[in-house]
Amino acid sequence: MSRDPQRSDTFPFGQKFPFGQKIVWQPNQEWIGSSNLQHFMDAHAIPSYEALLQAAVDNIAWFWDAVMDDLGIEFYTPYTQIIDLSPGMEFPRWCVDGQMNIIHNCLDKWQSTPTRDRIALRWEGEEGATALLTYGQLHDEVCRCANALRALGLGQGDAVGLYMPMIPELAIAFLAVVKIGGVLLPLFSGYGHGAVTTRLADANAKALITADGMWRRGQAIPMKPVADAALADAPTVEHVLVVERVGGLDTPWTHGRDHWWHELVPSQSPQTQTTRTAAEDVLMIIYTSGTTGRPKGAVHTHCGFPIKAAQDLRHAMDLKAQDVLYWMSDMGWMMGPWELFGALLNGATMLFYDGAPDFPDEAR
Repeated sequence: MSRDPQRSDTFPFGQKFPFGQKIVWQPNQEWIGSSNLQHFMDAHAIPSYEALLQAAVDNIAWFWDAVMDDLGIEFYTPYTQIIDLSPGMEFPRWCVDGQMNIIHNCLDKWQSTPTRDRIALRWEGEEGATALLTYGQLHDEVCRCANALRALGLGQGDAVGLYMPMIPELAIAFLAVVKIGGVLLPLFSGYGHGAVTTRLADANAKALITADGMWRRGQAIPMKPVADAALADAPTVEHVLVVERVGGLDTPWTHGRDHWWHELVPSQSPQTQTTRTAAEDVLMIIYTSGTTGRPKGAVHTHCGFPIKAAQDLRHAMDLKAQDVLYWMSDMGWMMGPWELFGALLNGATMLFYDGAPDFPDEAR
């Protein structure tokens, strides 16, 4: 299939490029015809991209109902109304009366399908370590972690901070918090203790999952001491789960509060029930950078952020189940959760890389 650039000032579906420059590359007609977006338009007898844009504006409810169907989103209890704008456009209610934990659509529903044997996560560390997890293996590890969190007394509505490098345990912990009905609090792995404290305290976090350290340009960077300094002013945190990522570090420890991942998680059962949540229950709080004042927590729900991430990737980026998605990001920035939810909801493979992308050199 040709990849030769085609220069034009219009988009593949005919829309005028708004900034006046030339499009450097466009897909050929074969690619367009086989795209997820074209299939979506064909299924709804929509003749052009412009017509789709207009239909989405004119009938918001139709569009998002159709997107839910296209993504195959399943509910425990179906919603009675996809969107309710009666409180005002600025206060929409989504998936009204629906019951759904997004983990069901990320992992649970795939377990009785061939997707169970597909690779869900590819991981590479800066030092050269690699790992692969199928959807089935990821599901089992998430269940183990969820059981460990429940053994610590954590459950629905509890906020759990994730202050970790981009390692497989991060994806597992992330999804385990969702599975127990908890509230995700992803934190940038490069934050100092003050930034971590501010976010943990504001969210009234009950637990923190972190690592002993991480690798950057061949150097071991301790994380647990930073976490401990942050916890000194975050009194709501009762439990700390620590992944031994680096090993051999002088890791500070608070007995009774701190637990090694390798001592608590692997021994748990690989099966557990998913906590059933309302579609509009709080799923995640992502904080702003704080550059213009105190960081502000953006609240996301089960029927919000993950659905839009999946739709972005399915329609705008044409992600298919056989594809591998890599976005150079930390889980503390919104593109980390976007990659994870978007890939898993589409049954595709996500790639995590932990370390400097140009180490030991740019050829990596």
